[in-house]
Amino acid sequence: MCGIIGVIDRTRERMDGASLRDALCVMDERGSGEGSGYVAYGAFPDYADLYAIHVFYDRALSKKEQVEAVLEAYGTVEHDEEIPTYDVGKFDVMHVSWRYFFKPNIDLMPQSKTPDDDIVAKIVFAVNTSIDGALIYASGKDIAVFKASGWPGDVANFYRIENYEGYMWLAHNRYPTNTPGWWGGAHPFNFLDWSVVHNGEITSYGTNKRYIESNGYKCTMLTDTEVVAYLTDFIVRQHELPLSAAAAVFAPPFWEEIERMGDHERELYTALRDTYGSVMLNGPFAIAVASKNTLMALTDRIKLRPLITGERDGKMYVASEEAAIRRIEPGVTRIRMPHAGEPVIGRVVA
Repeated sequence: MCGIIGVIDRTRERMDGASLRDALCVMDERGSGEGSGYVAYGAFPDYADLYAIHVFYDRALSKKEQVEAVLEAYGTVEHDEEIPTYDVGKFDVMHVSWRYFFKPNIDLMPQSKTPDDDIVAKIVFAVNTSIDGALIYASGKDIAVFKASGWPGDVANFYRIENYEGYMWLAHNRYPTNTPGWWGGAHPFNFLDWSVVHNGEITSYGTNKRYIESNGYKCTMLTDTEVVAYLTDFIVRQHELPLSAAAAVFAPPFWEEIERMGDHERELYTALRDTYGSVMLNGPFAIAVASKNTLMALTDRIKLRPLITGERDGKMYVASEEAAIRRIEPGVTRIRMPHAGEPVIGRVVA
């Protein structure tokens, strides 16, 4: 029942968050008031080369010095600030939101192919597994994440997302699967370059979680969407496969379909299924996955959750409902419903 929406401008023209707020509010009947959130890519042009590390602290800021000591051990904080918030009187403010613009010391990992990302990943897992009272909930470059336990309009107004601009946005309405509504568990889930919003339930969560943790990741937010973000990072960044291959791993063709393919395709999909069998996502789902250059949307193999796409003037839209897309762009064209398991991918061209 969750409501998800995403938009990418292929020319990187930035748009503010007001239209995303309004579109998500169209799908209020899909929500519960227990979790909503937004993510914008291209939000910090003045700090675009730095990691924007977002932290939820307890109200007393009792663990702030510990987190900052971890950051200082691995690099340099170029700027930090409390994330501006505004009283909307609609939900309990459970955390203080803080943002650090961070440059990792890549000399600490000379053997790594992606030392900066690996250092930031190490920081995320160190803080989230060992510092009670602090949670890193976003860690990518030039990415702003806003989330809380509340209705979409209230969460958007709490952060005043109309004051932020991005060339790509994702948004989500409802609550985290497998847990009560809480701020850290609210979507979007962000890890390094990847952000995920999700409608449905990943019934293979246990298998997926064991697999990704056996490869060095630490799952701390107790919900299936977190695992999707880590799996995407593992497949695309660490194994250097294209995002389309990740889609084929998440929602692969059935074996009988693979048997009817030509030799090359049959060999490819057989290899992906054999190699990444524990990564396949079972259960009803529609997901949207973003990185700095790409927006991908995908449903499960029999499409038990809705997904609509549309395009106009260089923008691609994905959402749970057509009405949400038309709230942003009434003249949207090429509205379609992708087939089950069919990835829809939009990429920037500039």
